[in-house]
Amino acid sequence: MDRMLYLAMSGAKQTMQAQASATNNLANVNTTGFKADLAAARSMPVFGEGHASRVYAMTERPGINFAAGSAQFTGNELDFAINGDGFIAVQSADGSEAYTRRGDMKINANGLLENGAGQLVMGEGGPIALPPSAKIQIGVDGIISVQPLGQAVNTLAQVDRIKLVNPVLKDIQKSEDGLFRMKDGSEAQADAVVQVIPGSLESSNVNAVAEMVNMINLQRQFEMQVKAMKAVEENDESATQMMRMA
Repeated sequence: MDRMLYLAMSGAKQTMQAQASATNNLANVNTTGFKADLAAARSMPVFGEGHASRVYAMTERPGINFAAGSAQFTGNELDFAINGDGFIAVQSADGSEAYTRRGDMKINANGLLENGAGQLVMGEGGPIALPPSAKIQIGVDGIISVQPLGQAVNTLAQVDRIKLVNPVLKDIQKSEDGLFRMKDGSEAQADAVVQVIPGSLESSNVNAVAEMVNMINLQRQFEMQVKAMKAVEENDESATQMMRMA
């Protein structure tokens, strides 16, 4: 009896966690450069005194969907999307270097370049600072040039170069803040091969319809597991009544 109850209980718990992952994906369907989380369940024996005769389900994130989203033209001189593989180096909230595909840029009150999430964009020597200018140009190689105030249109001065990296995907992991980091805690080296598409943004790679269908299926699984727990309770009550009659 306890085996059935434990199986249904652990299944319901892990189904809720899988649904939380699907909900997070769906909530970020319009987030620039977002990469969807994958979810899978596997059996895990319960170890303790005696033999591991009980097994429960465990939901885990086996990986990330690194498929590129579509590049959408915006015409904004500060926007850019990664062309192919690669990531943009940014400074996370704790000051460490992390990586993202989010390229919706703006200049903050301190003259520093940051993305739509407020993360400072890293250059060759740290966060990129931009001077007052009449025009800003981002090249396909990530080099940022500006037209100084009062200068001719064809007068461009190179300011910095966006740090673009292309680490091996198996060596990075996604953190709770949505940024990617090296598993060993190191910083990825800049890769001159990585290119960008100026004036464009990469959309999220979340398939809204697929995530909705997945959420419906998970909800049905959860309801089945709750019904199984209810059936265990009813069987237990029936068995108790039979023992009282005996």
